Amino acid sequence: MTDHVQVATTIGSEEAANTLARSAVEARLAACAQVTGPVASTYRWQGAVETAAEWQVVFKTTAEAYAGLESHIKARHGYDVPEIVMVPILGGDPDYLAWIAAETRAP
Repeated sequence: MTDHVQVATTIGSEEAANTLARSAVEARLAACAQVTGPVASTYRWQGAVETAAEWQVVFKTTAEAYAGLESHIKARHGYDVPEIVMVPILGGDPDYLAWIAAETRAP
């Protein structure tokens, strides 16, 4: 496991994505959150293939902060089973990675 990770989720509106991004950064669960979209998502749900427009939020955080961020996303997400995927950051600019660590520590 690495010290730094990216966490991705998708959500049904741009407003909800921006609200989720801001709340996670304000709570120091992520140093940064990027919102992109809309993206077209095709998925199987309850036996049917669905397609929907969604917005993706990618959070930059630490492995240590992941559990808190996951809980934060679940508590504020409208989906029954939201996408929450953590991917390790295997390398990066040391100054940027230090910034992520600093911004996700309690003041």
